[in-house]
Amino acid sequence: MSVKVSRRAHFNAAHRLYRPDWSDEKNNAIFGKCNNPNFHGHNYELIVSVQGEIDPATGFVMDVKILKDLIKSEIEDALDHKNLNLDVPEFKDLNPTAENIAVVIWNKLRAHIEESKDLEVVLYETPRNFVTYSG
Repeated sequence: MSVKVSRRAHFNAAHRLYRPDWSDEKNNAIFGKCNNPNFHGHNYELIVSVQGEIDPATGFVMDVKILKDLIKSEIEDALDHKNLNLDVPEFKDLNPTAENIAVVIWNKLRAHIEESKDLEVVLYETPRNFVTYSG
């Protein structure tokens, strides 16, 4: 029997969607207001889910306290109140779109979750815009 457990978290961060190899005109045409040279911010909502078999000894798929602590140390501490373009090494050469942020979060967490468990990241950039990544 496979069960999914989830933990919700949030962080605030600024970013700019921009490609240095494109002209200002092309960046503006593709990214619009999100290309603001002075950056802009979001209150990101994050849902991290781990799916797998229930451990008969503990009754857990994964201890949610461990998941909470992983999200805090690996994601919130790394991204909260940061400028993603300037402060987060993973985005030095990677455009910090919601899609890319979700993949970075997944990669940061995957290393700490048992291989036998599936991992899913849902990232809300706004209440209406969100992305899902499952590896």
